[in-house]
Amino acid sequence: MWMLWLFLLEFQLKATGLACLLQSGKRVMSELDFAAQVIPRSIKILAVTGTNGKSTVVTFVGQMLNHLGIEAFVGGNLGNPLSEAAFHCIALPSSKPKFQVAVVEVSSYQMEIPNKYFCPTVSVVLNLTPDHLERHKTMKNYALTKCHLFSHMVNTKLGLLPFGNQHLNEAIKGHRFNLAWIGAFPGVKIDTEAKTASFEVPAVGVVSQLQLHNMKVMGRHNYHNAAVAALSVLGLDIGVDVEALNSTIEILRTPPHRMQIVHRDIQGVTWVDDSKATNLEATCTGLMDLKGHKCVILLGGQAKVLNGQESNGFEKLIEPLNHHRCVITVCALLFLKIVIQFPKKEFSLPFSFFLFSFCVDHH
Repeated sequence: MWMLWLFLLEFQLKATGLACLLQSGKRVMSELDFAAQVIPRSIKILAVTGTNGKSTVVTFVGQMLNHLGIEAFVGGNLGNPLSEAAFHCIALPSSKPKFQVAVVEVSSYQMEIPNKYFCPTVSVVLNLTPDHLERHKTMKNYALTKCHLFSHMVNTKLGLLPFGNQHLNEAIKGHRFNLAWIGAFPGVKIDTEAKTASFEVPAVGVVSQLQLHNMKVMGRHNYHNAAVAALSVLGLDIGVDVEALNSTIEILRTPPHRMQIVHRDIQGVTWVDDSKATNLEATCTGLMDLKGHKCVILLGGQAKVLNGQESNGFEKLIEPLNHHRCVITVCALLFLKIVIQFPKKEFSLPFSFFLFSFCVDHH
């Protein structure tokens, strides 16, 4: 029966082509929906989207579950598609599936095709800042697409959103689910000075506090990522409490090339690889959290023009980068743009490629 369905990978289609297919009357399915129809309902789905931090939060959730002995599939836009979990369920059908939870990173592109079966138990929109506007055109459209994640959620499901984002507030009107805020109650508040996260979501029976002082990863923003990951796990209602989650904090590690500590030398300088930041805001957030540390920063990526303007926003990097020993880039265009902004800084383009090849597990 599946051979009769038109199964599409969204990123292979231009927006106009996709629109024509959707209007043609043919059955069009997203990869997420294709997988969700097959995955047994006993497997709970935790979906994470947002402009920045998706991969880190999904990785943290996977590490927490694994540490607690809970089998979980971790993938989606992060790496392995959700359909891999579906194919596993088909290949090895049993009364007890291999996975108890599927943790899925979801991009806005994946949500462009309306879903019928993809209905997470917990959905998270971490944040929303200008990005991909060459495709979505406006922030309103971008927010609406992100919030398709909540389309089939009902009152028993938990949805987390950042507090105070006007575009998201408008986009969720009409959706029905247990709403919790990132940064307010009901939801989670993070105190980065005290290194604690307070949870209050009475609708799902969560009122507790998470201790974050044992975190080993760099960056205060990762306190937020860990707290959101923990609340998301609590929202799954799989028998995990905050005491158990407290034991997972020290084992958390960021994904490769995202604020990843690759070396600490005898002079007390920390080498940090943040070469996979996908936009300027993600880079700035990481750099601001490194104030007070002596660091060599590895940066990479493709410069984006924002909102049709000639500036790509690199001027925002001037202040945070002035605190560090050296900046190494792994993209020639990025190197040229940064060196124009920081002519007095130390740079070495040929050395940067050599270093990246040998010090970082390149993907």
